[in-house]
Formats: sequence, structure tokens, C-alpha cells
Amino acid sequence: MKTRALAVAIAVLAISQTSAFSQWLNVKLPGVPRNADGTVNLQASPPRAADGKVDLSGVWRAANGRFIGDLARAGGVQAPLLPAAAALYNERKASNGLDRPSGKCLPKSVPDGMILPPYPIKIVQTPAVTLMLYEIFVAYRQIHTDGRALPERRDPNWYGYSVGKWDGDTFVVETVGITERTWLDDSGYPHSDDMKVTERIRRSDFGHMTDEFTFDDPKTYTRPWTITVPFELVPDTELLEYVCENEKDLAHMPAK
Repeated sequence: MKTRALAVAIAVLAISQTSAFSQWLNVKLPGVPRNADGTVNLQASPPRAADGKVDLSGVWRAANGRFIGDLARAGGVQAPLLPAAAALYNERKASNGLDRPSGKCLPKSVPDGMILPPYPIKIVQTPAVTLMLYEIFVAYRQIHTDGRALPERRDPNWYGYSVGKWDGDTFVVETVGITERTWLDDSGYPHSDDMKVTERIRRSDFGHMTDEFTFDDPKTYTRPWTITVPFELVPDTELLEYVCENEKDLAHMPAK
């Protein structure tokens, strides 16, 4: 985990933010399948909860960083942007993402808060709710699995409203009400407040998981589009506290 700590430290210094590293970076957790040399057996069968469902719990990170830079291209698709949305996207790219929310210490969301290595997410699965704890900006997301429907009133917020259900071994999550102030990635793919994100999350073995995102937003895209992001388990560790304490760079950036 020294590599991760070093990578995080460099990234934090680069954007003049504060993070703490004196935490549980190395801790052997009980109930983890291990090889003869004590390393985690990432190819072991996925764990199951008491109700028999695949247990997604663990610390995860995107398997590579290409998705945060261009979500659609990394997923092998072309985002079907409407003309006005394409113009906004091109403007954001031309400015190298000058106005991205995270540059102002504002939250990342779905999916950009999940796809930025080396910052992982921690999934905590319970029968009534699955939590996604974000290392970056010390944020959280609730996915309700108690049978409730998506709310009819949806005051836009940073992480939206999420409900989940199981389809066999696939966890299907629907999210609405994400404020249009968020970007889908750092390159600037936009969306409206009316976007619906559907995720199909699959844990294939102990150490590997995929999250298939489908973005449905008729105000921004000509049709729904889908990308699949691979995740890898980050074993024997815990989240760091990463606080965006005081953004000081923006005043020194050139005007558009």
C-alpha cells in the first residue's frame, strides 16, 4: 500500500489539498481467502451474505484510470450528444476542465467519484441499504434495498436518489435526481437534472467486479448509452480521510 499512499500524496500536493495517511493502510481482515504465502486469493469465489446474495462489501477501485479522462472513449463508445450538449462538452474540453466541480472542492458523483484511481470506494452491504463510501472528499451514497420506490419529488442533489434490487447475482441500481452541476467524468460529459442512471453490478470472484452504467437523458443525449467499468478489490486496507479543506488554485488560473 506504500505505492497507493505515494500516489495519493502526489495527487493531493498537485491540487493543494489536504489528506491524512496515518490510518489503517495495512490490516489483515478476518474471513478473507488467502494463498499459502498469506496474500489474498483474488480468484476465490465471491462471498455471500446470510440471505444467499453475493456480498459486494469491500474496498474497491477502478482497475485503471482511463475512464475518468474520457468515459465514453474508454468504454469503446461515442456519447450520442445532442447539439447543445456537444457544444458544452467541447467548451469544457477546450478549457481543460477549468470549471469542473471538484476543482472548487465540490463533490464528485455518479460515476466520476467511483472511477478515479487511486481513490477507492468502500461498499457496505446490508439487507435494507447498501452504502458506497467515497474516499475522495469523504462522501457517501445510499442505495436503498428495502423495497421503496424512487421518489416522485426529486430535488436535485449531488448523489441523487438510488434504489437497488437483485436480479440473480447482479445488483441492479437505479439513480435519479443528480444535479446537472455534476460531470460524468473529468473531461466534462454533461447531463440534465432528469438523467436516470441504471447500474448492473456483478462480482465475478473475490477480487473482481464490474459496474455497467447506462445513462438515459433525452435532454442531453439522443439515446441511452452504456459503458462497463472494471473494478478490483483493494485488500487488507481501509479508506483514507481525504478532505478538500481549502481550494486555493482557482484564483491563479487564467480566465476563459
